Amino acid sequence: MRVEELALPPWAVASPRRRTHMNRVMGLALEWADAMHVDKATRDAWRDAAQWHDLLRDAGEPELRAIVPHLDWPASALHGPAAAAKLAEDGERRADVLDAIFWHTIGKAKWVRTGRMLYMADYLEPGRTFARRERARLAANVPDDFEGTFRAVVRLRLGDKIASGDRLRVETAELWESVR
Repeated sequence: MRVEELALPPWAVASPRRRTHMNRVMGLALEWADAMHVDKATRDAWRDAAQWHDLLRDAGEPELRAIVPHLDWPASALHGPAAAAKLAEDGERRADVLDAIFWHTIGKAKWVRTGRMLYMADYLEPGRTFARRERARLAANVPDDFEGTFRAVVRLRLGDKIASGDRLRVETAELWESVR
């Protein structure tokens, strides 16, 4: 498979390390798209959601809050909504791409496949150092069991947080309830 180059807008605030992560997420998304034989429009949506999800991950809190002043989210979760807003300003109109990017840190129960793919790819990308074997196994399962793997990833990402008694955002709790 040919590796595609990241195509980032000039306003992106992403360090070289962050860009490497984005590239790995995109690579995983494209690997799944090719293995699943999705149509070109879906493949393009998955590629773009993956490569753009962290466009503003390294931006400062004041910059992010200026882009999405209506959100009372923690600063660590603002980069997705801010990137989605900037992409929409630039003319991006694919609702599934914008929705995936907007919600990728919080989660959304009513996601279409693009959002679910991004949630999984961001967590399962091979550069992350924790639970490598389990995450690699899950990543390999995506083409054959997309929905089952999505449920497993949600449980892994949120299970410890729930077990510890941490409060979840309403949207995250709805996502958890949707996979139980």
